[in-house]
Formats: sequence, C-alpha cells, structure tokens
Amino acid sequence: MSVSESELYEAGMSLPPHVRRHVALRLLESVDPDEAFDATAESWLRTVAADAYDAHEANPSRAVPLDTVRERFEAKWAARP
Repeated sequence: MSVSESELYEAGMSLPPHVRRHVALRLLESVDPDEAFDATAESWLRTVAADAYDAHEANPSRAVPLDTVRERFEAKWAARP
C-alpha cells in the first residue's frame, strides 16, 4: 500500500496528541543522521546553549518557569500562518 505524503499527514493529524508525539519521535529516529545537522547542533550547544547556561548560573532569578515557556511557545505556534 502506497500513501502520499499529504495522506500520511492527514492520517497522522487525526491521531490523539500523545500518539502523534510518539509516532513523530519514531519517525525522526528512523532518519539517517545528517552530518551537517550534527555539526550545527554541536555548534549551537557550544555557543548559544552554553551562553544561556552561563547566564542562568550568573543570575538564576531571571529563569523562566517551564510552564511559562511552554505557554509562550504554544501561543506562538498557534499564531503561525
């Protein structure tokens, strides 16, 4: 059975959120690693993420609770075109 990309997407979107999350993670794990992605992720970890960690260690009072971050992200995601 062959399914088009759009048919697969529509079928996936009809699944409950927790099932979609599980399927999405399994699909991501099935993709061969991309060396360019790995290099970019490594660079990000050594620069942006490291700087954010250092800033947090220097002033933990500026930390934003996870629930607030999640709410902001979900609002931005819902507002996308």
